[in-house]
Amino acid sequence: MDDFKGGLLICLLFCFFTGSHAVESLRFFLIGDMGGVDTYPYSTYYERSTAAEMGKLADLYAPQFIVELGDNFYYDGVKNLEDIRFKATFENVYTAKSLQVPWYLIAGNHDHHGNVTAQILYSQYSSRWNFPNFFFYKEFPFNNGAQKVGIVFIDTILLCGITDDFLSTPPKGPGNKAAADDQWTFIQQALKSSSADYLFTAGHYPVYSIAEHGPTDCLVKQLDPMLDTYKANGHFSGHDHNLQHLQVQTKSGNNLDYYVSGMANFIDISTEHINSVPAGSLKFHYADFISKGGFLYAEATPSNMTLSFISAEGNRLYTNVLYPRKV
Repeated sequence: MDDFKGGLLICLLFCFFTGSHAVESLRFFLIGDMGGVDTYPYSTYYERSTAAEMGKLADLYAPQFIVELGDNFYYDGVKNLEDIRFKATFENVYTAKSLQVPWYLIAGNHDHHGNVTAQILYSQYSSRWNFPNFFFYKEFPFNNGAQKVGIVFIDTILLCGITDDFLSTPPKGPGNKAAADDQWTFIQQALKSSSADYLFTAGHYPVYSIAEHGPTDCLVKQLDPMLDTYKANGHFSGHDHNLQHLQVQTKSGNNLDYYVSGMANFIDISTEHINSVPAGSLKFHYADFISKGGFLYAEATPSNMTLSFISAEGNRLYTNVLYPRKV
């Protein structure tokens, strides 16, 4: 057993014998771009490997929920509620008992090539699939309800436009500006009114990324200032098929933390946009084919939140620590 798993086991045993277990912490996984492929067996080696390791780690540490950051089904989403992909790419891959917890999902650009409404409606048929709307706000309490993590789940495709991954073209603006403006209003109000101790947005497109797709201009221009204004902790995303942490210091002196967790199904080694992010902001990047995939593990406690990138072999690749908001 590697050091990370061994440390978790020691922690669990200590908490069991001292009576101080999970009421004080909130544990969750964040994965992106899990969407398999559109031909049999409808999943990839990387997806199955990452799912297996998620199950092993969840057996040890019992996450209360899982966040999926879009591109739930490659390459063209699903057709309807009867689409085989719900079973073949999701239900039949993430099979560990410890992964039968609530999953919260948003749509990626590949999902928008298909029927996103069917994905939303699938929430009525799967006990763990939670996709209530294109965008929504959810609070997750911990510490016996005294504290909470708040996540604003957003649809970055409706905000910024759709992109063609095969041509590596950036999004060119929303298809429906009025709908995008309504979502921006929702995001601003959710961030403004939230009293969560830890507060994030979660969307498919990254704000900043050094990889193939790079920064998303409309999020840099509109989301980044909102996160700063309302003293959020940062943003979770997928889209680029690797693992990244970037930390940007704003003009007001706040630190915003940006996490890319898009390595649950494919791996892309590109660092094409390494010079397109703020100087000194990149803290971690990982895209090793040998790793077989990876995901982000988060644990919030009353005093801090730790976020660790985990490879499909169970190795802790990188960890950083955030602190509760000062609002």
